[in-house]
Amino acid sequence: MTAILFSSFATTQLTRLLSPAVMHSLGWALLHFVWEGTAIAAVAGGAMAVLRRTSARYVVGIVALLLMLLSPMVTFGYYAHQDSSDVSGKSSPLAAVAWPIARGSASAASAATPTPQAARPLDAFPWLVEAWLVGVAFFSLRSAGGFFLVEYERRKRSSIVKDRVLEICHTLQDRLGISRAIQYCECKWLQAPAVIGWFRPVVFLPATALTGLSEEQLSAVIAHELAHIQRFDAFVNVFQVCVETLLFYHPAVWWLNKRIRTEREHCCDETAVAVCGNPVEYARALTLMEEWRSAPVFAMAANRGPLTERILRVLGLKTLGVGMRGLGIAGSALCLTAALVAGSTLLGIAHPPAVHAALLLQAAPSTNATPQPSAKPVPAPKPSAAQTSNPAPSGSSYIEEMKAAGFPDLTIDELIGLKTQNVTPGYVREIRALGLTVDADEVIGMKVQGITPEYIKGLRSLGFTPDVDQIIGMKVQGITPEYVQGMKEVGIQGDADEIIGMKVQGITPDYVRELHGLGLNVNADEVIGMKVQGVTAAYVKELQAQGLKPGADDIIGMRVQHVTPEYVRDIRALGLNPDADELVGMKVQGVTPDYIKALQASGFKLSIDDIIGAKVQGVTPEFIDEVRKHGFKDMTLDKLIELKRLKILDSTGEI
Repeated sequence: MTAILFSSFATTQLTRLLSPAVMHSLGWALLHFVWEGTAIAAVAGGAMAVLRRTSARYVVGIVALLLMLLSPMVTFGYYAHQDSSDVSGKSSPLAAVAWPIARGSASAASAATPTPQAARPLDAFPWLVEAWLVGVAFFSLRSAGGFFLVEYERRKRSSIVKDRVLEICHTLQDRLGISRAIQYCECKWLQAPAVIGWFRPVVFLPATALTGLSEEQLSAVIAHELAHIQRFDAFVNVFQVCVETLLFYHPAVWWLNKRIRTEREHCCDETAVAVCGNPVEYARALTLMEEWRSAPVFAMAANRGPLTERILRVLGLKTLGVGMRGLGIAGSALCLTAALVAGSTLLGIAHPPAVHAALLLQAAPSTNATPQPSAKPVPAPKPSAAQTSNPAPSGSSYIEEMKAAGFPDLTIDELIGLKTQNVTPGYVREIRALGLTVDADEVIGMKVQGITPEYIKGLRSLGFTPDVDQIIGMKVQGITPEYVQGMKEVGIQGDADEIIGMKVQGITPDYVRELHGLGLNVNADEVIGMKVQGVTAAYVKELQAQGLKPGADDIIGMRVQHVTPEYVRDIRALGLNPDADELVGMKVQGVTPDYIKALQASGFKLSIDDIIGAKVQGVTPEFIDEVRKHGFKDMTLDKLIELKRLKILDSTGEI
């Protein structure tokens, strides 16, 4: 609230310093950008729908955003040049619109009473410019506050990563050919890796990623962040923030910036996969990080839409955007048409024809004229025989039928879209008869996907009550009532979102039957998690052959950490009998059979917890040998850990 009040005060003082000519030109530029921004966004959206390469779509988005920034500047310069001769004698464009209306309402009164002086409409440009400046000031303060907060967190709550991780980072940096000085820090105030900084970038790696991801997954995530640095994305992002701040009032700017950021992530995903060469592991890493973000401890809301699209792209699967390409092109054409019509109308208001101006001058009251008696009304001419035999239709039958079907206030764009997709009033009535409250856009989307009332009835007969978005999503993924029935027969009682998730992951009833045959009674979430991690029936059989009886969550955890049957076999050959949780813990800490053998060769008989604790504290066989060289005997593990923690055997550097 304080920022808003300060912004309002500052902009009020600034507007007092602006001349009427500047206010006039700036007001016109802001008004014209409403249709200019829409037209640019429509062209960019159509181009993005046609282009298949991610990098090409990204370039189109950047160019379109640059044009959005330049268009109001050009418009401002044009009107500034026009108004350089005389601005004070001109009325505002809003006054030009209001003048004919005021004249029409006052014409009857002027016939009886002389009008001494025409009231001059209020110029609205100062209010418009002041409101825009308040918005710019507010978004500028918000961006500055975010920058200082990030800088504070960077300085106070970050630390340098360990040598092992640093070695991975430098290796990936060499692969990408990045020669810039980059700092790598561990932090706990972020839930996902991020890059901050322009000239001296810093890669922040959350503690959850360093401990919860395998080395291969961590390498792919780091490669993604280094791709941002290689592409100089930080500078582009600053440019986006500046455009958002200056043109905050136009939704097309926010939409285009969102598309640019999405395509940027896709470009970096492609780089990460190209460098690391394992799209499956990278997809698993994305899934894990999104699960951490959605955990209650972080109080963050999960946004699964972009995550799903990124995973599908990484794995080379078909995304929802591919099927909606035709609809995107049609929508872009409609938006472009509407923008051009609006621009033509606004230009007509700004520059009325000479005849229109003459009529306005003729209709204006004269202060020196005496009132004349009102003339008799001229009767309207009678229609000709041709006109009476073929009267003009009073309205479109399609419009009237759509009104009767429940769409009383359709816009021109909606009517065109409905007619283009062959949406009939009967189709609308059938959909509404099923209890679905749909608008025009939703009906168009359902028609594009070929959704029929019978399809909806088939889903409902199986106990589903999906909403419109879920119905469209199920149809896009090719979900049929037979597929749902098959999943129900194997005991999977998922809701619409879970059914969509299972279909996206390629889960079949046969896959569930194989898991049931191994004694796993899985639900929808568990079977999706297992499929995402690439769990197969053969993998489960091999684990069970080693004497393990893991549940679904245990299997997912072991698969994420690359716990293989061979790893279990080697650990058990050393006389240890770990369960699923202990195996995951050992794998997370990098405990290998060779490490255990070395500890056992040093004379220690350690439990699994002791082995994990020793590995966490950095107790190695070499450290044990060094302790014994100093003459220490009968050392326990706890004493070894204390020696390591206190760095007693480390060189102090003093002479």
